[in-house]
Amino acid sequence: MRIAIMSRSRNIYSTRRLIEAGRARDHEVRVVDTLRCYMNIASHRPTMHHRGEVLEDFDAVIPRIGASITFYGTAVLRQFEMMGTFPLNESVAVTRSRDKLRSLQLLSRRGIGLPVTGFARAAGDSADIRCFVVGDKVVASIKRQAKPGEFRSNLHRGGTASLIKITPEERSTAVRAARIMGLNVCGVDLLRSNHGPLVMEVNSSPGLEGIETATGKDVAGMIIAFMEKSAKRDKTRTRGTG
Repeated sequence: MRIAIMSRSRNIYSTRRLIEAGRARDHEVRVVDTLRCYMNIASHRPTMHHRGEVLEDFDAVIPRIGASITFYGTAVLRQFEMMGTFPLNESVAVTRSRDKLRSLQLLSRRGIGLPVTGFARAAGDSADIRCFVVGDKVVASIKRQAKPGEFRSNLHRGGTASLIKITPEERSTAVRAARIMGLNVCGVDLLRSNHGPLVMEVNSSPGLEGIETATGKDVAGMIIAFMEKSAKRDKTRTRGTG
């Protein structure tokens, strides 16, 4: 396959690992700087340009869209979709997951537990569980612990990651949350409570470094393998609603 990776830099760990995994499986992989793309939307044949070059004939696209460029990034992704390129995650699903209120409304409507003050088992504990979903499976999971004085457990903010065994209910909740959002690949952040697993966030561009380092699993390879099975020309799939 010819795979495009939407990323600001090929040196980012997640981007680099996806390049390695794709090429190890004999795919042609190209990194496309999202903010250097521009689109021709006036013609009957949608086209994409990158640094003055026309981009075409990609079989699949992997969006690695930072939160600060969600609007433009999803527009670029939408153009790839119009060209018949299979998206790892669809633009509508990425947009949906970035709207936190909308996400919570959708999850709540489908019976997914959400955090409410006083529900957490250990008050003041800033740990959470990151479940990495690929397709319809949780392929890896870690416990993330924030550094002292920081309520966010993100690894790039100094948090730490360790292996954790999740329960069948936690596994099912993560997969259901991904499906409701319409995401093929995502990180689902859970909090354990006396009322069962609570979904804190569904991340459409989860980082690979923490999960691969802590678990030793080739998550990037799993993502490429999923794309091999799922990518079809001129066909996209939206599983979520709303």
